[in-house]
Amino acid sequence: MDYIFSPSPESPILVIGAAGVDIVGSLFGGLNPGASTPSQIRSSPGGVSRNVAENLARLGQPVILLTAVGEDQTGDQLIQHTCDAGVEVKFVIGTHDYPTGTYLALVNSKGELQYALDDMRAITSLTPDYLQEHADLFQEASLLFVDANLSKETLRKAISLAHRANLPICADPTSSMLASRFCPYLTRLSMITPNSTEAGILCDRTIDVSKRRQAMEAAKYLVSLGVDIAIVTRAHYGVCYATSETSGQVPAIRTEIVDPTGSGDALTAAVIFALLNGIPLDGAMRLGVSAATLTLRHSGSVVPDLNLEKLYDQLVI
Repeated sequence: MDYIFSPSPESPILVIGAAGVDIVGSLFGGLNPGASTPSQIRSSPGGVSRNVAENLARLGQPVILLTAVGEDQTGDQLIQHTCDAGVEVKFVIGTHDYPTGTYLALVNSKGELQYALDDMRAITSLTPDYLQEHADLFQEASLLFVDANLSKETLRKAISLAHRANLPICADPTSSMLASRFCPYLTRLSMITPNSTEAGILCDRTIDVSKRRQAMEAAKYLVSLGVDIAIVTRAHYGVCYATSETSGQVPAIRTEIVDPTGSGDALTAAVIFALLNGIPLDGAMRLGVSAATLTLRHSGSVVPDLNLEKLYDQLVI
């Protein structure tokens, strides 16, 4: 039988991690070093945890976001947008010390990420003490989602509070630079969603994204290290997943790629939503791939009219 979370769609999901603005430049052709390059540039609300929270809210799931933004106009607009999407934002911190987070990405004409920069210093204002002050949120939640942008100390506190509250913990390694922050906590994770590079860091091996066997072995190895559900995303090759009882893979849906930003966050949110609503893991994975596909063809980090009907319309048979 597939592993599923205990269905509890009425209780809020507690999401803790980064929020910011995504600025993405899409090249029309080649990059011209040392000169201005024609491109299409867009900006939208972003940040891994904020994206996951908005996707969950748009699917109808109650969700509480704990993050930090600068006390600036960008932060105000970001939080207002997130609130309008249905996310509870009253626990978000404003800081004078740093500006609201920014993710700056460059993608080629095929929609493939070439370079990315981020400034998420504001999230350092989210401290262990602040989480302790709001420990009651962990007791009320159905699940905790965290990303690796949190400081090591704050991440440790979040996982400790969730463990005491007997909460399932879902984690996104976020980037190859941050993935190792989850290595000490794999035995406490109910789900982790690395891409192939991040999975390689967690497994201490190199994984070729084009090799399904390698991705599947990595997912199974993460399970052997204590993770309940390991999902290794493989870009346009799809995803591989494993639990102690089952494993499988779902191919990517062929689609035009407008912008890859946020597609992994959409997949994660859809899988969490499905599992909390009693959908078996294989079905949840297919809904996740559907959510990623919708996001890939959208010029923005979250599809604004995302709903369950849209996910099923894209479902891989």
